Amino acid sequence: MATTAHPGLETELEDYRRELTAYCYRMLGSPFEAEDAVQDTMVRAWRSLDRFEGRAALRSWLYRIATNVCLDTLKDRERRARPMDLGPSREPVIENLNTLPEVTWIEPLPTDPAELTESRETVRLALVAALQHLPPRQRATLILCEVLKWKASEAAELLETSVASVNSALQRARATLDATDLTAVGTSTELTDDDRELLARYVAAFEAYDIDRLREVLHEDARQSMPPYDLWLSGREDIFTWWWGPGIGCKGSKVVPAGMANGSPAYGQYKPAPYGGYEPWALQVVELRKGKVGEITFFLDTDRVFPLFGLPPRLEAAA
Repeated sequence: MATTAHPGLETELEDYRRELTAYCYRMLGSPFEAEDAVQDTMVRAWRSLDRFEGRAALRSWLYRIATNVCLDTLKDRERRARPMDLGPSREPVIENLNTLPEVTWIEPLPTDPAELTESRETVRLALVAALQHLPPRQRATLILCEVLKWKASEAAELLETSVASVNSALQRARATLDATDLTAVGTSTELTDDDRELLARYVAAFEAYDIDRLREVLHEDARQSMPPYDLWLSGREDIFTWWWGPGIGCKGSKVVPAGMANGSPAYGQYKPAPYGGYEPWALQVVELRKGKVGEITFFLDTDRVFPLFGLPPRLEAAA
């Protein structure tokens, strides 16, 4: 009955899938949960088409449903985090490498460079992690008004509250974000030719495990994290101490381009396998700052993230 009453609306619903996924990702911090939330949104929308009141309001109607799905998902759940959210950096020794089963980590989102002109900063790992500090309704308010540029009156209608409540929530949300460490790594708005040349030098230096060449491309105050481990490192020399100490198994790795994650270049890292070839080790998300590598996140859950970025399960040795 819905298709007869609203011919072509199924296609229109699908047209919003990508932007709704980005919205739900900012709310939930996981591309997998975001995909599930959007699918749930589409199912709810399709079932409710007979109550839909006009195509002019289609976008806001879908966002209302998606917001409610996300708020339901976030009930009674601990926020997602990055290792930096849990405490200070620590000494690069194996004894500090711990997993925290009770922590749910921020996960990377594949991003299309063609769509990043205005949204790159709003999907940065640091910002998505900072959003998780906000209560869910504050989070939705901030994303709607600050990221998607909705008017306060539009957000109030969606959230079924007053404009005054929206403005109050925005004020509290901004104060919370101001207290987080969002300035530690700043990405440029787009990759320049110099950025691409720097990334090529980084990949070549990492594959060669050449400390002198790596020192040239990493910032002195670069940072590294390795979810699901809570240890994170601050400073190039601590990173190098790790790489040539507990992390020496990365020597001889192959690094494969994997597009963009959260607006930053991503690479699949494959370590030498004892039986030949190379086995998956990490998705590296490399953030640039002022002409050098400012932060590297090694996402180690390759079973989940490699398929998401279209990376093969292993690499064969070159003939």
